[in-house]
Parts: sequence; C-alpha cells; structure tokens
Amino acid sequence: MTSIFRTAMGDAFDRLHPQLRRRFSVGLASGEACTGRGVMHRIWHGPAFVKPFLALGATRNILLPRAGRDVPFVIENVPYTDTFGRETVTFVRTFYLPGRSRRFDAQMVLGPRGDRILDYLGTHQHLASELHFSAEPDGSLLVRSGEHRFREGPVDVRVPELVGAAAEVRESYDDAADRFRIRVRVVNRRFGPLFGYEGSFTASYTDLRTCGVRPGLRPVREEARA
Repeated sequence: MTSIFRTAMGDAFDRLHPQLRRRFSVGLASGEACTGRGVMHRIWHGPAFVKPFLALGATRNILLPRAGRDVPFVIENVPYTDTFGRETVTFVRTFYLPGRSRRFDAQMVLGPRGDRILDYLGTHQHLASELHFSAEPDGSLLVRSGEHRFREGPVDVRVPELVGAAAEVRESYDDAADRFRIRVRVVNRRFGPLFGYEGSFTASYTDLRTCGVRPGLRPVREEARA
C-alpha cells in the first residue's frame, strides 16, 4: 500500500522535496497523521460582491469570509476509512482570526481511476472538486482544480464556470527557514480573483494508534458519489 497522493502522482511524486514527500505520504499505510502549525501572513478576498458568497460558504466550513494578516492557523491531516470504505485524508484548516476562529474543511480521497484526488468540501460534502497534483522543477507541489460538482440528495450537477472558480495551490519547503510555505489562489474566469491566502508552517507527525481521529474532524455527512 502507498499514500493516495503518491498513487495519484505516480513517478512525479519522487521529484518533490523530501519534506513534501513525507508530508504527502501521510495515510493508512504510513500509520501517521500530520499537524501543521503556523501563520497565514495574508488572507484576502476579491471585490465586495464576493463577501456574501464567502459568508454563506463559511456556514458549512467552506472558504473564509474575513481578510486578515499574520493569522495563526493549524492544518490537520489525519487518514481514516470513511463510511464507504475509502481511504480518506482530512485537510481541516483552523484560522484563529481576531474574535472568532474559522474552519475550512476538506476530505480527500483517491479518484476512481487512480490518477487524481477528489476533494470533498465542508461539513456536509455538498461540493466536490477534482484535484490534479504535479511536481515543479524546484521540488514544490502544484495543485490545480478541475471539475466542480454540487450534490444534495438526488441533485448531482456540474458547477458552471460562470459561478464556479479555479483553485491553484502551491506548497514548497524553505530549507533556510525550515518551514513549509503555502499559497492558495481562487479565481473566477469572468470576475477574476475571489479569495486566497499565503503563509508558512512547521509540521509534526503522530502515530495514528496514539492520536486516532479526534471528535469533530470528520464531516457530518459523507458523499458516496465520485
């Protein structure tokens, strides 16, 4: 067995920086969970009309409705087997904004063809995105989103490009600072940049037999459709 990320990336996984390879080797096979702790140096969003959509998403732990600088955050990557028997890795981010913390939840599983990751967003997994992982020449990781789908009960529809957005994530390791660096940018094809953040963090690893999956980390509802 190997991690879902190594499977999706194939040989490209070996071109990642060694620290990124370890972080994205987290899974049931490794028996490890990873916790990142650091600072988002900047959280931003686009024009004013974007704010209501960010606020709506925040009710289900999707997106962030507030901008900020030097915001402490934690990201929890914990593998488990979901209700449908799929290996899943949490990407639960908690941002400690002044006055109130906010969460941005995602659960990642391997796509049915094994060549991409499915990213289920929020507390109820109403939104799902295809993610394509690649290694950059400098050993950093580039993640780009593909198709987005909205699912609720019998509804299963592709999110149109007009209202959807493309996400790009770049994660690297800074050897001089001994820290991971991350930059996220979400852009709508018509309206331009909508939301993003950039920061840095350190990572620690825990034996799954010791930590398990803490209460509240898994979603309220899990989606079977891939």
